[in-house]
Amino acid sequence: MAQAITLAADAPMLSAANTGFMLICSALVMLMTPGLAFFYGGMVRVKSTLNMLMMSFISLGIVTILWVLYGFSVAFGDDKGSLVGWNFDWVGLSDIGLTELWDGYTIPVFVFLVFQLMFAVLTPALISGALADRVKFTAWALFVALWVTVVYFPVAHWVWGSGGWAFELGVIDFAGGTAVHINAGAAALGVILVIGKRIGFKKDPMRPHSLPLVMLGAGLLWFGWFGFNAGSWLGNDDGVGALMFVNTQVATGAAVLGWLAYEKIRHGAFTTLGAASGAVSGLVAITPAGGAVSPLGAIAVGLIAGVLCAMAVGLKYKLGYDDSLDVVGVHLVGGIIGSLLIGFFATGKGQSDVAGLFYGGGLDQFWKQCAGVFGVLAYSLVASAVLALLIHKTIGMRVSEDEEVAGIDQAEHAETAYDFSGAGGGAARTPASSPAAPAESKKVDA
Repeated sequence: MAQAITLAADAPMLSAANTGFMLICSALVMLMTPGLAFFYGGMVRVKSTLNMLMMSFISLGIVTILWVLYGFSVAFGDDKGSLVGWNFDWVGLSDIGLTELWDGYTIPVFVFLVFQLMFAVLTPALISGALADRVKFTAWALFVALWVTVVYFPVAHWVWGSGGWAFELGVIDFAGGTAVHINAGAAALGVILVIGKRIGFKKDPMRPHSLPLVMLGAGLLWFGWFGFNAGSWLGNDDGVGALMFVNTQVATGAAVLGWLAYEKIRHGAFTTLGAASGAVSGLVAITPAGGAVSPLGAIAVGLIAGVLCAMAVGLKYKLGYDDSLDVVGVHLVGGIIGSLLIGFFATGKGQSDVAGLFYGGGLDQFWKQCAGVFGVLAYSLVASAVLALLIHKTIGMRVSEDEEVAGIDQAEHAETAYDFSGAGGGAARTPASSPAAPAESKKVDA
C-alpha cells in the first residue's frame, strides 16, 4: 500500500497552465502554414500566386483528416520494428480519454496530438515551394496524401516515437530539423528531379511579384516558430523551453545578418528577399539544435546557416535542377547544418547531458547526427521521387505547356490574384449613359 501511495504521489497530474500553453503553441504552429503560403505566394509571378497559396492551404484539410484516421497512430503508436508505430485504439481518435495524459507529461493526449498535427500539416506544404508554376492541383493533393502516409508519419516515428531507430540511437532533434526540414527538402529535390524544370528556367525573368507579401509571410513564420520550437518541450518547467525560445530569436537574427553580409559581398546589395530568406534559414537551423546549445552557440548556428544557405541557393543554376523557391537551399541545407552542428556546439547543460566536440564530448554525437540526417534524407529523397513518378505516369503531375505559360492560377483555379478591372474607382461605377462618363474616362486614362 505504501508503494502504491508513493507511485500515485509521483504520477504526473494534469496542469492547466501547461495545457493552455501548449494549445497556444499549437495555434501558433497552425499560423505558420498560412504564413508560409504568403511567403511563397509573394515569391512567385502574379500568374501563380493563388496556386501557391492553395498548395499550402490544402494541406490543412488533407493532413488533418489523415492524422485523425491513422496518422497519429503510425507516428506515435506502439513501436513496430523501429520503423512505424501503431495503436488500434487511436484510429479515429475514438478511444482517448479527455483527461488522459500524454506519456508522463502534464498535458492531455489530445493536446499533444493536435500540436503534432500542426507539424504534419506544415511539412508537406514546405515542399510546394520547389514546384511552383507547373504542378496540377489534383496531382499535388494526391501527392500530399500519399507522402504523409509513406514518408512523414513513419519518419516522425523514427525521430520522436518511443522505439523509433533514430530516437533509440540518440539522435537529437528538438523540433524537426530531420523530421520536418530535411524530410521536406529532400522530398522537394526528389520530386523536381522527376517533373523537370519550369518553361523558361534560366532564360525568362522569374522575379518575386510582391516582396511586401514575402516579408509578411516571413514575419508570420518567425512569430509562429516560437510555438513550433519552444512548445516542443511540452511545457516542462525546467527552463529548456525558455532556452529554446531565446535561441530561436538569437539564431534567426544572426542568420539574417549572415545572409545579408554574404549577399552584399557577392551581389552588392542588401535585399528584402535576402533578409526574409535569411530569417527562415536561421529558424530552420536552430530547430533541431536550440535545446542543446547556448545563446552563443545559437549565434554561431545562425551565422553559419545564413551564409551557407545563401551560397546553396545558387547551386540550382550550376547543377541545373529547378528548385523554384529554394526549398532545397534553405530547408534541406539549413536542416543539415543545424542538425550536424549539434555535434560541435551541444553544451551538455540543455535538453540532455550530451556534449559536443567543442565542449569536451568528442565526435560521438556528431556521428549519431550524421546517421539521423542521411538516413532521413536518403529515404525521403527516394520515396518522394517514386511517389512523384507514379503520379506522373498515371494521372500526370504537370499542367500543359500552354497552361503553364498562360498562368496556372487561371488554369487550375479559374481565378486571378489581383483584379484591376475596377482601377480608377468612379469610372467603373459610372453608367455609360451618364453625362459624367466621358470626363471620368479621361481621368482614368490619364
